[in-house]
Amino acid sequence: MEVVNCCKASRVSTEVGEDFISRMPEDVIANIMNCLPLRDAVGTSILSTSWRSKWTLLTQLIFDLEFFIAKRKSHFDKTNISRLLHQLKGAITKFVLHITDYMELDTEDIHHLVMVLSRIRGFKELTLINWRQTSIMLPTHLFSYLELKHLHLNSCDLSPSPYFRGFPKLLSLTLQNVRFQDHRCGEFIPQSPMLETLILDIVNRELRGEVKLVEIAKLENLNKLGLSLCLLDNMTMVRLSTALQHLSLLPKLQELYLNFGKFEFLAEDVAQNPVSTTFPFLKTLELLTMDFSSVSMLACVFGMLFGCTNLQTLHINARYKNDVSPPAIFSPEVDCSTMGQLQLRNVYLSNIKGLENEVCLMKCMLACSPMLKTIVIKSSIMSKDGNEKYKLASKLLKLHRASPMAEIIFS
Repeated sequence: MEVVNCCKASRVSTEVGEDFISRMPEDVIANIMNCLPLRDAVGTSILSTSWRSKWTLLTQLIFDLEFFIAKRKSHFDKTNISRLLHQLKGAITKFVLHITDYMELDTEDIHHLVMVLSRIRGFKELTLINWRQTSIMLPTHLFSYLELKHLHLNSCDLSPSPYFRGFPKLLSLTLQNVRFQDHRCGEFIPQSPMLETLILDIVNRELRGEVKLVEIAKLENLNKLGLSLCLLDNMTMVRLSTALQHLSLLPKLQELYLNFGKFEFLAEDVAQNPVSTTFPFLKTLELLTMDFSSVSMLACVFGMLFGCTNLQTLHINARYKNDVSPPAIFSPEVDCSTMGQLQLRNVYLSNIKGLENEVCLMKCMLACSPMLKTIVIKSSIMSKDGNEKYKLASKLLKLHRASPMAEIIFS
């Protein structure tokens, strides 16, 4: 009898649980659906008759790589996207599309999709990632998304209308391998004054300089910036110290990612004019393809590093344009502890050869960072040259550490 009662109690409890979930407010169910992959959200329709149309409460559609890898054996084209869009009850606020070879979409289809999304009131987030070899020209309808808060484009071409006055509510803008017709990128950025995140990056395209640093420096709310320096307007006439000084004007900047690839700057006499820039709020700094064979670049980085009084995470990826080792910036006997105190916690250095200036940089960071936890060093010394690696490792182990818990991970 007790067993029967237990079974009844369990069945009643389960039924109550099912009723409770089904009776949740629609906005709560929509939030749950939005957290699921699209395929899983639509798949809830088979749970029961009451859940057959719950997935139509979705407010976002995400067709990312994970989605297409799962679907690559089945047909997928603009009809599938259109059908899903028209079946949703609520207004779409977020749309993500990775344009791959797994789907049948041509330029006209993409133009139609952008136009459809432009008619949705309250649309806030658009991501278009083009994985194909050729760039895609986007229509001017894109510039009518006045409610847009987040925009991420990859391998696209843009031609803003001369009447375009910006995205007044845009908070984040990521443009990777994006080309502007008539070189209007410099005008496009300052027309979004609310920006908090700005990423302008080049991976595999030859784009000319279009970005004006003076315009970026006006973005008072910017707290995260990623910039390929070769995009700078008149980059061959810019000194690196000048570029850094412009960036230091951003009052709220906390994350800075600079790519030095293909960047040529004017030489400067760092001996006569030491570089000193202050980034008081910066917590994360990443310097990609930084030329360790350039004395002026090294001096700028040293000056910048000790101007980041709150920096916690540093990542430097080194490169060497010249095989000749540059002269040492500091004497090996210099007392690094007199250079000021850093707040570094984690440091990652890659493509390190063990040259004198590299060791000097590591010596300063170890001596001036009492809160340092780890410094990861990826050496570019050939694995067969074990003797050189051993010499570098021995040097590092002898360096003074201000932090008793600092760990050097060397490979």
